[in-house]
Amino acid sequence: MTQWMDEEAGPIVRPYALIGGRTRSSGDALDLIAMVTATGAVASGGFVPGPEQERILSLVTTATSVADVASELDLPLGVVRVLLGDLQDHQLISIGRASASERILKEVINGLRAL
Repeated sequence: MTQWMDEEAGPIVRPYALIGGRTRSSGDALDLIAMVTATGAVASGGFVPGPEQERILSLVTTATSVADVASELDLPLGVVRVLLGDLQDHQLISIGRASASERILKEVINGLRAL
């Protein structure tokens, strides 16, 4: 995203402009630990992924969490959810649930209880 930054002024394109000012999409329900994976499909129906969406597609060649995508893009979670929602609507990504073993979850709970 360096082409969108000016050292003195900050971001040249504000995050909400990247998503056309939208605040809602089908990606709203994505939680932080949902795993995103590129499907390898080609965009159809006249949809052309923007530069940020192209970057997302290159990041999620292997399963990556929504939180990691937002962190890597250095964009607010709400913006990333809209971008992901658009990609999901055009079947360019698939969304899966993160799997945590029962043992790991019990260790986390026990650790929290110990606090």
